[in-house]
Amino acid sequence: MDKETTLILLNEVGVLPLFYHADIEIAKEVINAAYRGGARAFEFTNRGDNAFNVFTELLAYVKESLPGLSMGIGTIYDAETAQKFIDAGTDFIVTPCLNPAVGEACLKAGIPWIPGISTLTEIYNAQQAGAEVVKLFPGEVVGSAFVRAIRGPMPKVKIMVTGGVQPTKESINEWFGAGAYAVGLGSNLFPKDVVAQGNYPWIEQKVAESIALVKEFRANS
Repeated sequence: MDKETTLILLNEVGVLPLFYHADIEIAKEVINAAYRGGARAFEFTNRGDNAFNVFTELLAYVKESLPGLSMGIGTIYDAETAQKFIDAGTDFIVTPCLNPAVGEACLKAGIPWIPGISTLTEIYNAQQAGAEVVKLFPGEVVGSAFVRAIRGPMPKVKIMVTGGVQPTKESINEWFGAGAYAVGLGSNLFPKDVVAQGNYPWIEQKVAESIALVKEFRANS
């Protein structure tokens, strides 16, 4: 998927699901549920020893079976790992911190790089390194007031908030009201007990509800 389409999907839908599981079949079921719920961008997190193998198989499945879904990899720290996933075909890369070398690899590949930031200086440096969207993390520590405040000196900054976002009307309204470009949701969409039970209709509904809350907020703003 081309870079601009991924960024548009991220903003239009407003919710980026984040998930990791070592079992490819469970990962497929989860991403299917998220897709049915309306997600059109999905971040598989690089948090297990088998993450690369699962991701490559999952990516092939997505391209064949889930049209219009942008599939990215998260929790990438260095350029070497980034290049490995770029070569595998990832649509975008999300990093927990700011590493310009990862940004350079993404720029060369023509894919979005969404680096983690928590200060104004980091946002500036991320933009200088080529990031069009930054990830505020951890959101629950920095707070929505930060997002609102920096829109003064940086009115065009595009911030995806991860950490501290709840799939509730209050939380969605708080973050998007502050000016969030999108939000990342992980364990609140995919509780361990729900995944263990194979309750994929619950996941589908929770994703759909979260996306609907974003649309409702925007419609009323």
